[in-house]
Amino acid sequence: MAALLPADQRSHFTVFTSLSAETYAFNSIPELQVIRLAAEDELESDTLKGRAGEYWQPNSLHYSPVGNSNIQKRSHKILDSIHKLNIELMIIDVSVEVAMLCRAASIPYLYVRLPGVRDDTPHLNAFAGSLAMIAPYPEALDAGVTPQWLPSKTLYLNFINAVQFANVSYPEFIASLVSFANNNNLPIEVDDRPIITVIKGYGGHEDIDNKLPKLRELLPHALIISLGPIHHDIRDFVDIAAEVNDVTPFIEHSDCLLMACGLNAIAQVYSTDTPLVVLPDFRPHDEQHFTAQALIKEGRAVDWDYFQQLVSRHGNELFSDNSLFMGQASNNSNPAPILESESEIPISAIAISATPISETAISETEVSQSASDNDFVTNTITSNINLKPSIAEEFMQSTKIYTSINSWFQDWLLPRINLQPD
Repeated sequence: MAALLPADQRSHFTVFTSLSAETYAFNSIPELQVIRLAAEDELESDTLKGRAGEYWQPNSLHYSPVGNSNIQKRSHKILDSIHKLNIELMIIDVSVEVAMLCRAASIPYLYVRLPGVRDDTPHLNAFAGSLAMIAPYPEALDAGVTPQWLPSKTLYLNFINAVQFANVSYPEFIASLVSFANNNNLPIEVDDRPIITVIKGYGGHEDIDNKLPKLRELLPHALIISLGPIHHDIRDFVDIAAEVNDVTPFIEHSDCLLMACGLNAIAQVYSTDTPLVVLPDFRPHDEQHFTAQALIKEGRAVDWDYFQQLVSRHGNELFSDNSLFMGQASNNSNPAPILESESEIPISAIAISATPISETAISETEVSQSASDNDFVTNTITSNINLKPSIAEEFMQSTKIYTSINSWFQDWLLPRINLQPD
């Protein structure tokens, strides 16, 4: 989100995180603007465990050990930093406990809402306590929502792709495949073979790997590429297995993609025309399951069972005519209008309590720290390709131009959601 602002306009942006600097270094903001918090793991010295049972656990919290010195330190550091830095708005990335801490301390916050069914009491209390919720995905993918007031109080930022990569032409892509295969003693032929790319993250890939033998049986002559981790017993069922810096050329030039439904991965493929087969991983609150359902309902994807039927019915012809897949749709959203005023005094500070999304490590914002030495198609650049700001850019810009949190809430946020306070 910080990357959505020009580098010289990020000084009011602070990140709270439990990750150490050695574990994760932010690219878009300096370390001076990062507040490292103590971990919140249970300790032997705790008076009560984090989930102590029905008669010992507040319904408004998911996890609340009692007597935990680290949580006491982190809570004090959060509140003390908010006071010292004059932070007027917190953006809380899924932590119910931080949300309740802020609401009890009268700190305005926005709450990040992920897909899936989150109708348990702690989530509903965190949602209700927020000025609004922000969803880092399009409203069209908001499936499985209960109760119905949640979308009304949500600001949908659409997918946020702050990093753009250089275009790689189809001949360049094919040349890179051949070069990679030859350098790794994997001679391949590309001509007239459908290219099937399987994209996996590091949050769990076994279910997708288990389908690779069947994929090879269905498409014995296809060029099958596996990106991300792969079980060694499955390696022989694909032509190329690699970890890459940039999946964009594979997304654009493959004839079909197979992947789970993590938000990072879906954000990269959503607006393309490449046929998509979704293989949702199990996640709490069924978030990938409901994302997959929404993609299928939109005509943007098919599930594994239907894909098998299509291949059995059409064979390789399936990949020469995209219309044979269920209605492929272009999902480019209309850009938000450009903000008119840039002369007002900014909200004094904004902070994010950040929980990184770890289930899709093949994200353009994450892979640079974990890619292997076998990377290929790595010609990357960063650029701002949109002439008008997206809703996410407009949101970030708004934090720079309003005089106070009150004026921002009344004049910018409330007109963009469909729920009003009494």
